[in-house]
Amino acid sequence: MASNKELTLATRPVPGYSVKDTMAKNSQIEWTHHTFNPWWGCSKVSPACDNCYAELWAKRMGHQLWGGDAPRRFFSDSHWRDPLVWNEEAGSEKVRARVFCASMADVFEKRYDLDGQRKRLWKLIAETPNLDWLLLTKRPQNIGSMIPWKAEAWPDNVWLGTTVENQKFAGQRLPHLLKHKAAVRFLSCEPLLGPIDLSPWTKAKDLQPIDWVIAGGESGPGARPMHPDWATKLLAQCQEKNIAFHFKQWGHWVPAEIATHTPKSSIISLPAERPVTMVRLPKKEAGRMLQGTTWDGVPVGRDLVHG
Repeated sequence: MASNKELTLATRPVPGYSVKDTMAKNSQIEWTHHTFNPWWGCSKVSPACDNCYAELWAKRMGHQLWGGDAPRRFFSDSHWRDPLVWNEEAGSEKVRARVFCASMADVFEKRYDLDGQRKRLWKLIAETPNLDWLLLTKRPQNIGSMIPWKAEAWPDNVWLGTTVENQKFAGQRLPHLLKHKAAVRFLSCEPLLGPIDLSPWTKAKDLQPIDWVIAGGESGPGARPMHPDWATKLLAQCQEKNIAFHFKQWGHWVPAEIATHTPKSSIISLPAERPVTMVRLPKKEAGRMLQGTTWDGVPVGRDLVHG
């Protein structure tokens, strides 16, 4: 298992994100290489879920899968064989690959009808040692009761993350995440809906360290703007504590000062730490430049496959 001091910053580029990329080799999500969904469907638990892209995509595909009473969509054996192929390819190329699991669900959702799928996922993770599995959840309080590994024996190809959209949910979720000795612990601060001070957890002596922060604004219908100070202050904290930082996107709202053009019908004033004017643009036009550069930091404990 890699220690925090052993983690290095990698800048291996991965192309831009597409909502269509719900299960794919060569994922278009910037911070991963593949995506894998053991099932589709979830329930909303916090403000980050309000404009859930996964729910919208499922509806476009004709599926009603969101909510506690809704069914979940399961998949065939051929779907589950894909990561085995990716694992063989990574072994042949001698380069590890990251797998985001799951973009259309929450692995730690508490439903008994998901227990069999979870067991199958744990088995798949064990069978694919050349893949680093990125398990992202909004329910970190359920992790301990659902994983098959003992506290001191996490597999070294599991990266564990939680969504943290503002300070309130940082306080609720980080203590549950950071008690686990996964190879990597990461935060998805996307959509970033408020300022976040990580110091209560970066200074804590009884918790595991934060290894990676992914930040970004919201896209899609109803997207809420992200004040630029929220992102830049997260970046500064990561730089101070040697935490890998990845800025994924502005989303549909970008500061007017860096906008390519300013359509008058899509300008708002956003007060927070300081007033700022935000412009609504298509996501690709808004881009992902923060303080004049792109931030593609990724923590890598073992970037090469060892035979």
